[in-house]
Amino acid sequence: MENIFAKDTFAVVDLETTGTQRENDNHIIQFGCAIIKNMKIVKTYSFMINPHRDIPQSVQNLTRISNEDVKGEQDFDYYAPKIISILKDTIFVAHNVNFDLPFLNYELMQHGYEALTNKAIDTVELAKIAFPTLPSYKLSDLTDRLDIRHLNPHKADSDAYGTAVLLLDIIKSLTSLPQATLNTLSSLSHGLVRDTSWIINKIADSLRQTKRPLGKEYMQVRNIILQKQNHALTSHGQAYKFPKDDNVKKKLFKNHLHYRQAQVDLIDHIHQFLNQPNEKAMIVEAPNGTGKTFSYLFSYAYQLYSGRKLVIAAPTKVLQDQILKQEIPQMLKITNLDLTAEVVKSSSHYLDLDGFVQSLFQGTPNKPTLVLQMQILVWLTKTKTGDLDELELTNYKEPLFAQIQHPGDARVGSRFAEVDFWNLARQKQEQADILVTNHSYLANHYMDTIWGQNPYLVIDEAHRFTDNVILSRNDAMRFESLWGVLSHLRNLLYFGDDCIKNQYGDDVQLNFLLKNLDPEILELIQAINELQKSLYKHKDMAINKSLLANGTLQLSFEASKLFPYREQFLQKLEKFCKKLEKVRQDTNQVLFHLYHEQDTSSAGNDAILGDITDQIDKLDYYTEKSYQLSDLVSDPLNMDQEGFVLMITNPEDPLSTNLEWMMLDVSQELKQIYSRFNHILFVSATFTSDDNFEFATKQLAINDLSPVLYVGKSTFDFNKHLEVLAVTGMPDPASEEFDEKVEQILTNDLTTKNHVLVLMTNLDRIRDVYVRIVNKPELKDFEILAQGLSGSNNRIAKRFGIAKRAIILGADSFWEGIDFHESGVDTVIVTKLPFESPSQPEVKLRQKHLMNLGVNVFKTDTLPRAIIRFKQGMGRLIRGEKDHGQFVILDSRLWTKDYGQGFLNALPVKPEKVNLKELHKKLENYDQRRHKTNR
Repeated sequence: MENIFAKDTFAVVDLETTGTQRENDNHIIQFGCAIIKNMKIVKTYSFMINPHRDIPQSVQNLTRISNEDVKGEQDFDYYAPKIISILKDTIFVAHNVNFDLPFLNYELMQHGYEALTNKAIDTVELAKIAFPTLPSYKLSDLTDRLDIRHLNPHKADSDAYGTAVLLLDIIKSLTSLPQATLNTLSSLSHGLVRDTSWIINKIADSLRQTKRPLGKEYMQVRNIILQKQNHALTSHGQAYKFPKDDNVKKKLFKNHLHYRQAQVDLIDHIHQFLNQPNEKAMIVEAPNGTGKTFSYLFSYAYQLYSGRKLVIAAPTKVLQDQILKQEIPQMLKITNLDLTAEVVKSSSHYLDLDGFVQSLFQGTPNKPTLVLQMQILVWLTKTKTGDLDELELTNYKEPLFAQIQHPGDARVGSRFAEVDFWNLARQKQEQADILVTNHSYLANHYMDTIWGQNPYLVIDEAHRFTDNVILSRNDAMRFESLWGVLSHLRNLLYFGDDCIKNQYGDDVQLNFLLKNLDPEILELIQAINELQKSLYKHKDMAINKSLLANGTLQLSFEASKLFPYREQFLQKLEKFCKKLEKVRQDTNQVLFHLYHEQDTSSAGNDAILGDITDQIDKLDYYTEKSYQLSDLVSDPLNMDQEGFVLMITNPEDPLSTNLEWMMLDVSQELKQIYSRFNHILFVSATFTSDDNFEFATKQLAINDLSPVLYVGKSTFDFNKHLEVLAVTGMPDPASEEFDEKVEQILTNDLTTKNHVLVLMTNLDRIRDVYVRIVNKPELKDFEILAQGLSGSNNRIAKRFGIAKRAIILGADSFWEGIDFHESGVDTVIVTKLPFESPSQPEVKLRQKHLMNLGVNVFKTDTLPRAIIRFKQGMGRLIRGEKDHGQFVILDSRLWTKDYGQGFLNALPVKPEKVNLKELHKKLENYDQRRHKTNR
């Protein structure tokens, strides 16, 4: 490695500035640089620079450079010649080079110097390519993950040194790649920012001369290097008997697991349930820290030598991964059982090698696509599964994914058939004893043969199962999107510069097909508009109206109100379905003719034919949705179990109407799912409300199964782990004064805290509080994250886990849907009791449906849901015996309303009433008081 860059000098630069817009009177306040020669850091520079303007508070918070720090320093004009001298004949490197280099050049030119023309390398893109499975590519996160030591993140000198070490790690990683992978990376790299490709090209060209053999851990298929895969069949040894004697369990647990009687009692109760042939279901509430996952794994594992599988359904990917990578290996290590476990998820999670290789030869991609392709090439040398989730991406919106996600077919005859990741996953699933999936996948695939004969089922976090099944049944007809597909199709066929009509004007048969198709498309658009108008005219019958932030009008309907003339709407819908099917078939015919009758060898033709194919795929999708909607409207009994929502993107325009529908009662769906499995265990830390399972058993539709009920005991004393503080004297939660008090608490009272979760119930209020606190100097050490403002919920959770100190302002899924196993939450602040907002369509429709059934909605649905969510919010804090923290409640309704007692009963420790002044002391001194108490 040393020889490749022996003659090159790298100048790794980091700037701190008063702002990001260089033309807007922003200037450099610190120049940091680390010099690399012969692949060693030989010197560093740091200049504090007077910008002759105030440094904004947000920049002071980030960089910890104050106005006082630069007041007595020289300005840029003084340092410019030194900087030019330092950078002469070097390769300029920066973490986001398109910020640092243009900013530095702008300052140089403003002071009469020429712009730098050095080679310029970006370590952000290189880090993404070299380390494709990292969750973040912020410099501070990279240096933490790669164990790069530098003392002052966000100071230019320290960041320059950290970036220099990062560059050396990147080069080391790239040089270890197989030559074929480097060659393909080199061929793609020309599209990287500035001269970043030079690094990859130089490594590839240099190592090509050495003719390195392919490592034993790899295999090459075409020009792709993969990890060797293991197709070996597994077979069991002797069957093992469940250890009924607690002394035997003690011996098994020794040196692995702390023996806790409450956990052993739970294990024994589940074992008893499994050995009662007439019992179908068991529902368990197991408090956090009980070890519920290990308990059910231990109980079921000994039953699996009969050839039956255990299926575990969890709500989130985080919990799935924890079960697969931590809980199951621990159970197998303790028991010495020779069982295997696999994850089960949809094929779209797996890379389609055929689609990916095809994407490499399709012209110049956009920048995100290019970097993603290069990341995948490197990842393929490391992954044994091809599971795209390993890439730690926060979304799959990049257009490339439509081509590279596996469609779920057998891939017979493909060049990659023998190493196809999806087929390999299915083979492993068929052999496995334990299958881990998610709620939604189970709901949609419960009849899959992969589960085997008469399988067992555990539904973890089962209090969320019904709602997840409902979500899996929700659907929509996006009329506007279909209209867009048809418009794009017409451009491809008739109106674009390279349209089919212009290219093949002499083809008589093709022109005949095109002549018939265009009026069919126009008639289909007219049929769409008729449906939109028919729906729009009933807008005043909505039971709920909301104007969303993007201007969309959201209207919720009961079926009878949206379809008062059901037969008339059905006629229009059937007409629409027929016309859509006709357009789809005739477009297919055009495509078939083009493929079989014309010379389609040019890249341009390939592109337009691929585009037409994409539009046909979309027409297939909308055809399926149209038949689903037709089946639904045709069945008035089922229709009454559905809620409907109109999404009108322009409230004044009927032709901007779209339709969504959601199932309100899934009890029959749930019963069908249960019929596929045996000895079903429903387990959660939060099932009971008012100390009974009534809400849970009704919601899960398991009353007919006469489930065994069991409430586990905590395995530790909550009084030593949890302090609950209920703040008195707070204003009304709906008032602006309340937000001011929340701001005051967050700004002044968190000096000793590291990870704080602030649970709210309204996204608008989150935005207001975020604006109030984001630039507070008192919070400069915290990363402030807010739902709806700081990226996706998954990204926020990752940032929270990575940051040394962070505050999340969250609602909805942050109460229970996001897991913080690795984050060490030390404080949870509940701003308001978590009643669902009736402005949400699914809430309003469900409540109206229950009201129509004569149910007391607040008592039997609203309150139990809020109490369970409240308990879940507390569960974000105390996950197990090693966790300690404070749970702060700011909503005074806890004391002033009759229902407050239900929330108080849900607390495992007695809350302490405190005023705002006392709260500051309680939060600040918690750790000291806790350690003193535990001595």
